Amino acid sequence: MCINIIFTWKRIGSTTRSTSLSEQQISQQNTIRVSSNPLSLSLLESEALTDNAVPNKEETKTESTFKKYQDLIATSPQAKGWFANAPLICYGGHWMIKPLLVGCLYAQEFFKARPVDIFVCSSPKAGTTWLKALTFAIANRSRSDYSSNPLLKRNPHELVPFIEIEFAFFPQVDVLNDKGNTLFATHLPHGLLPESISKSGCKMVYIWRDPKDTFISMWTFFQKQNLGHGPLNSLEECFDMFCRGFSGCGPYLDHVMSYWKAYQENPDQILLLKYETMRADPLPYVRRLAEFMGYGFTSEEENEGVVEEVMNLCSFETLKNLEANKGEKHREDVPISAYPNSAYFRKGKVGDWQNYLTPEMAARIDRLMEEKFKGTGLLEHGT
Repeated sequence: MCINIIFTWKRIGSTTRSTSLSEQQISQQNTIRVSSNPLSLSLLESEALTDNAVPNKEETKTESTFKKYQDLIATSPQAKGWFANAPLICYGGHWMIKPLLVGCLYAQEFFKARPVDIFVCSSPKAGTTWLKALTFAIANRSRSDYSSNPLLKRNPHELVPFIEIEFAFFPQVDVLNDKGNTLFATHLPHGLLPESISKSGCKMVYIWRDPKDTFISMWTFFQKQNLGHGPLNSLEECFDMFCRGFSGCGPYLDHVMSYWKAYQENPDQILLLKYETMRADPLPYVRRLAEFMGYGFTSEEENEGVVEEVMNLCSFETLKNLEANKGEKHREDVPISAYPNSAYFRKGKVGDWQNYLTPEMAARIDRLMEEKFKGTGLLEHGT
């Protein structure tokens, strides 16, 4: 997940989309988020985020907000990133590239979660796309049948917006203007989430993955980035940085631990899922996910095969072969897209790291994971 942008600070118009069903579901708890967005970030006709970007003088509040973020970033520790032109900045013990840190700060200040909201939480490349598809299909199965499901024509990332990306930078996207939408996503560690998420009591679903496959998925994904960050470092160099905690929203193992600890403190608010376990036998976890979200399958739906239908619709094979996710097609609802939709569907396999990492590299990650998780109960937790 990398976005490289220059801020041009203009007010973006937006349209409101809602349905009678969703109005009834959220009734008095609804808050229109986009119209109150003081930044209204419109973006971007550049390959690089620059420190020379100047807010529109008509937006005094925008200017002061941006300056506040810039001042914080200027005094934060920095380190070499995976790309030549995208250093990592440390905030709250985690590393991010500059645009995403700005998005994080903005979400912390302005995102207002509601009790009905549901969050898809993950570190980058840990199963996010699959989980977005599943949560969307589960929550919206009464609004459309299989043949008209939006997932057949749109990438899952268009349907479940990131609060540190779409909410912060692209408030015009239709899903943010749909009052009935209750699904959001984030790559932020638990400790950097907006306070309103914990205070609202809304639910979070966290998915994590073997760090070896997470790393390989991230490194190969970044090869398809087209926003001028410069060349990607070698696998060996990026691997060393990943192991030392220098990666998007890393350290990765600390990211996992942040949600594990939050789950232990409030198991009713957070559902922990492990990618490998779900891939091995998806059906019971699709049922469990639906139940946790408050959209459990009825006996009639079970008998009609709706659970299997949702699972098949969201399968890697189905999504990868959809026309919307092939070739060089990009999402059309934002003015800039860092990756073609096909980049989100590489292999989806468990254990692909064996084609890239040496036994010594694998042992290094395994040792780090064992040390970090030892005595926490996470590895013994039946997800």
